[in-house]
Amino acid sequence: MNQISHLQRRTGTYESIFHSPKVTSTTSSSSSSAKKTYIVQTEHDLMPMSFSTPDIWHQSLLDSVSDGPTKRTIIYTYSTVLHGFSTSLTATEAESLRLNPGVLAVLPEKVYHPDTTRTPHFLGLDSAGGLLPRSKEGSDVIIGVLDTGIWPESRSFNDDGLGPIPSKWKGSCVTGKNFNASSCNSKLIGAQFFSSGYEAQYGPIDETKESRSPRDDDGHGTHTSSTAGGAPVDNAALFGYARGVALGMATRARIAAYKVCWIKGCTSSDILAAMDKAVLDGVDILSLSLSAPPSPFNEDTTAIGAFGAVQHGVLVSCAAGNTGPLPYTVRNVAPWIMTVGASSIDRDFPSYAVLGNGNQYMAQSLYDGKPLPSRPTVSLVYAGNVSNSVDGGVYCLGGTLDSTKVAGKVVLCQNGNTTALQKGLAVRASGGVGVILAGVEEDGSQLQAEAHFLPTVTVSSKNGDEILRYILSNPRPRVTIMTGRTRVGVRPSPVIASFSSRGPNSITPQILKPDVIAPGLNILAAWSGNSGPTGMVEDKRRVDFNIISGTSMSCPHVSGLAALLKGAHPNWSPAAIKSALMTTSNSTYPNGQPLLDSATGKPSSPLVHGAGHVVPQKALNPGLVYDITADDYLNFLCGIGYTEQQIAVVARRRFTCRKGVVGGGLNYPSFLVQFPVQGSGQKRVNLTRTVTNVGDSPSMYSVYVSLPHPVKAVVSPQVLDFRREGEMMSYFVTFTSSSLPLGTSKFGYLEWCDGEHRVRSPIVFIWV
Repeated sequence: MNQISHLQRRTGTYESIFHSPKVTSTTSSSSSSAKKTYIVQTEHDLMPMSFSTPDIWHQSLLDSVSDGPTKRTIIYTYSTVLHGFSTSLTATEAESLRLNPGVLAVLPEKVYHPDTTRTPHFLGLDSAGGLLPRSKEGSDVIIGVLDTGIWPESRSFNDDGLGPIPSKWKGSCVTGKNFNASSCNSKLIGAQFFSSGYEAQYGPIDETKESRSPRDDDGHGTHTSSTAGGAPVDNAALFGYARGVALGMATRARIAAYKVCWIKGCTSSDILAAMDKAVLDGVDILSLSLSAPPSPFNEDTTAIGAFGAVQHGVLVSCAAGNTGPLPYTVRNVAPWIMTVGASSIDRDFPSYAVLGNGNQYMAQSLYDGKPLPSRPTVSLVYAGNVSNSVDGGVYCLGGTLDSTKVAGKVVLCQNGNTTALQKGLAVRASGGVGVILAGVEEDGSQLQAEAHFLPTVTVSSKNGDEILRYILSNPRPRVTIMTGRTRVGVRPSPVIASFSSRGPNSITPQILKPDVIAPGLNILAAWSGNSGPTGMVEDKRRVDFNIISGTSMSCPHVSGLAALLKGAHPNWSPAAIKSALMTTSNSTYPNGQPLLDSATGKPSSPLVHGAGHVVPQKALNPGLVYDITADDYLNFLCGIGYTEQQIAVVARRRFTCRKGVVGGGLNYPSFLVQFPVQGSGQKRVNLTRTVTNVGDSPSMYSVYVSLPHPVKAVVSPQVLDFRREGEMMSYFVTFTSSSLPLGTSKFGYLEWCDGEHRVRSPIVFIWV
């Protein structure tokens, strides 16, 4: 007899159509003659005078390394966020091209995969006064969303009450299959698609399966776009759940959709082309709910493109990834990127399995079909006892269940091998009427709701053992599953979602990532009319709104909030907006207790939540900001050992490092202090920060530092006396500590306060 105590541990915490993002390198090949896509970055200043345009020079470079009779063609030319082109090359050709003095880098293509009615209220955006009026709700701000496209018919993209399109907009509404120029309006002001890199790798798009146009056949892009800037929609819901007024963070911001993701993924050459075009088009915010395992910034095309965007004044907001709760999993870690982790809100969707013995088990579930009886009168069976398969029976795999033993019953299935949704399909195909899925980690992952095909409850291995014992000890085990509830006012909230990727930062450990957390668990937003709520081919249900989870959902929340801040402070730099959101975030609940991590049920830390949970109203008036210029970022790269060539790849130009710069010296709104373990005596780390007064003047700020044992700190000066708005002042911090065991981490914070503003920076101490 199979025992549920041996249920397989869950391999991923994000089981929806968008699994934890993977990245595939296209460089691995045993044959040097196999062609792959590469992004070739050129040094524009070294273009010979004999070439009248970069395009001609690029083609000449390409022709010079072609080792076959067929002329190589350029897929994209990049001119804004970087200079260069993408093309298909053999490994030999790529290596030859790297040797050209005008070429900075030849980077292999990577393939990325994509990682509301309540959140505005939860974030305080519906309160009187404050951020929305000051920002004009972002009406002049343009949010560029790089994703799976957009469903323009969604009510979230109506342009009622919006004025003319901002004059700075230079983009277009590209027509294609099922997408006309009339699909755009004063809300959805632009829609374009980028598929050349994808098609170079995978061949022509199958238009019987997806639209070769900006149309979103998947739903993910529509969901993220409406979260960032969707217009108000009355009576929005999924299957009656979460009913209310759905609206994005910046309800009057303009949306520009850039479709870069297709059935098999999103290629970096297409993503880079979209970023390049978006900045040229005039977007103010770029929102990318995409991620991949991090790599050095000179090899990371998203980081390179984001640096170019920031140089043009465009804030880039990215998902932190869905590979938590393990450490060192955070993605999109470049310091010039806003990296967003995921948290819950004060709403959930409880479902209950009630056994005949009175025991009750709760989980999260979304189900719209025929309900089961209100009393536990339905027969309950264990999959291992009703299977015609020796190997896969306990997992409720498709085709393994005996319909004569399953019909009309609820089935207890073991977690593993397939998703909960696929198990539901298998049970339904065999005539079953409900599913209890046992073996889900007790790590908060059961807080995630999915649009199940049958009444479903997920339980831990321990609770699964209890249910199995009930089945084995009772000649007529009975159960019912009750669904269909929406509960608000859930406490505590927010808690950090278990799937949200965590630090430390594996590329630049001197920079704390993620930067902030925002709502990303069970988020309601608009959806595609070509996809069911699960995104599965078998799901023929169609909905206007869907509830899904991931840092893909938290990223556009911050993108929309950044748009509101940009509307209120049009002259603020991306770094200033980022600083305002970080230093005003909450790392505690109103009662002063620390935020909780659902993966452990224990207090979270800055390695998990960064600066904390965003608080939009406070971010409007942060008092002080930590501003950063492009040269500051480059000097930081100098200080951590990047070579002149590597920095040129990021900067798109040669850069001379400032003498004396050391790692950790970036003017970042958070601190990460590394104490060496080796040696005896006190360890000492000196850091400098500069703050800019964006609040009242005159104003006087005093410092307070909260430190863990045995760390001590000296801050100089301890008072900052500002006489005018825009004035900048520096302060110096010396941290000292005795040695602790290797890998030990402790936490504190540094806060400047003038009686009205509290400008708080988290501090992480790590002994390395």
